[in-house]
Amino acid sequence: MSFLVRLSFKNLFRHRLRTVVSIGAIAFSVMVVVFARGYVTGMVHSVTADHIQYNSGHIKIVQEEYYRQERLLPLNHSVDGLGEGGLDEMIGKLEELDGVNMVIPRLKFGAMVSTGDELLTLGGWGVNPELELAFTDIEDSLVEGRMIQPGRLEVVMGTKLLDKIDRRVGDKVTVVFNTAFNSLSGVTFEIVGRLKSGLKLLNEAVFLLPLDEAQRLLYMDDQVTELLLVTEDVGKIEEVLPKIKALLSEDGRYLALSYRETSDLIPFMDLAELIYNQVYFFLVVLACVIVVNTMIMIVAERTKEIGMMAALGLERRGIMELFLIEGGIMGVVGSLLGAMAGWLITSYFAEAGLDFTQAMAGIDADVPFNAIIYPSASLGNTVFAFLLGVVIVTLACLIPARRAANLEPTVAMRGA
Repeated sequence: MSFLVRLSFKNLFRHRLRTVVSIGAIAFSVMVVVFARGYVTGMVHSVTADHIQYNSGHIKIVQEEYYRQERLLPLNHSVDGLGEGGLDEMIGKLEELDGVNMVIPRLKFGAMVSTGDELLTLGGWGVNPELELAFTDIEDSLVEGRMIQPGRLEVVMGTKLLDKIDRRVGDKVTVVFNTAFNSLSGVTFEIVGRLKSGLKLLNEAVFLLPLDEAQRLLYMDDQVTELLLVTEDVGKIEEVLPKIKALLSEDGRYLALSYRETSDLIPFMDLAELIYNQVYFFLVVLACVIVVNTMIMIVAERTKEIGMMAALGLERRGIMELFLIEGGIMGVVGSLLGAMAGWLITSYFAEAGLDFTQAMAGIDADVPFNAIIYPSASLGNTVFAFLLGVVIVTLACLIPARRAANLEPTVAMRGA
């Protein structure tokens, strides 16, 4: 075997340019696989994480009628406790369930702000600032000022929203909204923080205010529109969900929905992953066309040499192994270079991000899709692409290797 390996290396250096082109084709395809797989993984993770943090939690509890009308943000179908118990008692019971780590209340409502020329429609989120900071990455988006504090008439708004209403941190803003009694009310808040996020939702569609103030202003004491439950990890959801549904069955008004049930986008992300898994395979196969073509040319050029080796006693198996080793060397070198290059490129964009803000300008703000994608630079993706390249290239080389092994020694020596 060592003789065949040495001979394979010698043969590869006979036509260096051809060998380099073949290795380059493999390296390029493997590099693309590493980056594409990292990009898709990062995009799916981003979409899932944003949906969980800003829409559903791991499990979302809402009134059934509210869920049907959620886009209208109705206030007359609130979460206000189980049976005769209040909201705090309900949250306490949920927190006692095994597997539930956190219960996050939110009170969402429609509102309007004047830009001077027109009324701008947006959404208000009454939140518990401490819980939001613990669960979401909103602190990373807070580029100026501070988070809201309970008991104060203050708000945090997105950069683009502030630009639209011509306000800055420290200014006052008057917000108009309908209360739970369907009466129009207006309140002036101090702007204490500015968000800048790839999420259109945070950047221009909603503002945050303290939950206790939202409840007071909307006449919804001890009420919220939804509860978001956080489990130990997403793998525990199917285990925890039946316990929550059993508890909610005491009342009969509420739905408990996993994060997948509340998203139209996540199933498409799963489909995208499935499709790209096929694309990765075909990318490497395309590179193999060049390698196979190179190996066929080598077989044709070395026909007499192959006949001579067979006549001197090298068995067909040995001839086949010789060409498989040559193809395998190109596969390993090309895949290694491609995997390393792909990992370096993916690592760079994992830090810098890919900004698609302009391309996604028309996307609905209600869809939690971050316009800045951070690919995932993982060792697993890199090793996967490397092994994929090596295996497919080696298997592809079976075609010319079998052709070489099947040559009759006497015919081959005549150059036929």
